[in-house]
Amino acid sequence: MDKFIVAVDGPAGSGKSTISKIVAKELELTYLDTGAMYRMVTLAVIKNKVDTENLSEVKYLLDNIKLDIVKDKFYLNNEDVSEAIRGVEVTNNVSRVAAIKVVREKLVDMQRTISEGKRVILDGRDIGTVVFPNADLKVFLVASSEERANRRVKEFLSKGIDTDFQTVLAEIIKRDEMDSTRKESPLIQAEDAVLIDTSFMTIEEVSREIINLVNKRI
Repeated sequence: MDKFIVAVDGPAGSGKSTISKIVAKELELTYLDTGAMYRMVTLAVIKNKVDTENLSEVKYLLDNIKLDIVKDKFYLNNEDVSEAIRGVEVTNNVSRVAAIKVVREKLVDMQRTISEGKRVILDGRDIGTVVFPNADLKVFLVASSEERANRRVKEFLSKGIDTDFQTVLAEIIKRDEMDSTRKESPLIQAEDAVLIDTSFMTIEEVSREIINLVNKRI
């Protein structure tokens, strides 16, 4: 089978990216980190001090930036921003930028083009509902806010970023609210998506479950 689309959606910190990478490697799928694409645009907005309320400024930025993904490295205008896009400022602003209609339209079009004719796994907020509503397999990952905050704190500390649990928890709850109530492509579970609660599962257990689901569909 030349073409097979796996859509993995869910809130921040549910393990989407980590698990999707493992599944991609195991099944030899192309992994497309859509969240990183929105993070790159957010970083560009911050760097260029773009007024996100000014549609002309946003459109100009989108028409004049180059996004590239090469071997798990992310490039914004040929600069490696793999670390920069995971910073606190980008994390706190990405939901706001991702909610802008022209941003979503631009990146959704890119995601569809990149995935055309391939065996691909993509993760995000609206892959199974908007980007690929006819995906061969849709998975919706969830986890408690507290567990997701714990994961994010560990991630920050591993990178030497000083933070505390309550601050991260508040940010995750706020981001959940923004993602699920935004006008453009809100975070919702597709009717035909398989729901997996990762709160008390290891990364390996979740990955294996998705791999088994893919194998059954193939």
